[in-house]
Amino acid sequence: MKEILTTYMAKYTSLNETEQHAILDALIIETFEKGSHLIKQGDSPKEICFFVLKGCVRKYQIAEYGKEITTHFFTEEEAILLFDAEKPEQESPFSLTCVEDCVLVVGDLKSEHEMYKKYTELETMSRRMMENYLSQTQQEFATFIHSSPEERYKTLINNRPDLLKRVPQHQLASYLGMTPESLSRIKKRIQL
Repeated sequence: MKEILTTYMAKYTSLNETEQHAILDALIIETFEKGSHLIKQGDSPKEICFFVLKGCVRKYQIAEYGKEITTHFFTEEEAILLFDAEKPEQESPFSLTCVEDCVLVVGDLKSEHEMYKKYTELETMSRRMMENYLSQTQQEFATFIHSSPEERYKTLINNRPDLLKRVPQHQLASYLGMTPESLSRIKKRIQL
């Protein structure tokens, strides 16, 4: 798994091999079984973050009327932030659950800041990573707002086809803003 991180760091930094190994040795890598909760809606937020090495994590909310609304799926080489430095005492508005068995880097805010002081390029890497994530999220949101349900499904096929095999249909439907029945009808129409 550390090879994935080494390759990832090489994309965003020019850290030498010694520095990379020192960073990798300091990281905490944990395995989570399918169905594990990283955080539940209403819990006090933790000053931790995750980086997906293997697996899929679903971010969702349970609406007042009891319906689960999926807002994101995190897969390999994606970061998951759980804390809001501006509102440290706020309850989590969402839940994170492992859709598959997962291997995640688990980081905390304090250790992260210490690593940034020691390896300034690591902070640059994190910033670039977050900039890419923010840009991608904004683009996905804009596309989602202006798309029909069928267009959303086609976008998913083009941009994240792996989710079709990795995620249960009812969760995909929620993510796409439709019912499972509507998703089934759209899939049948597109296959014709």
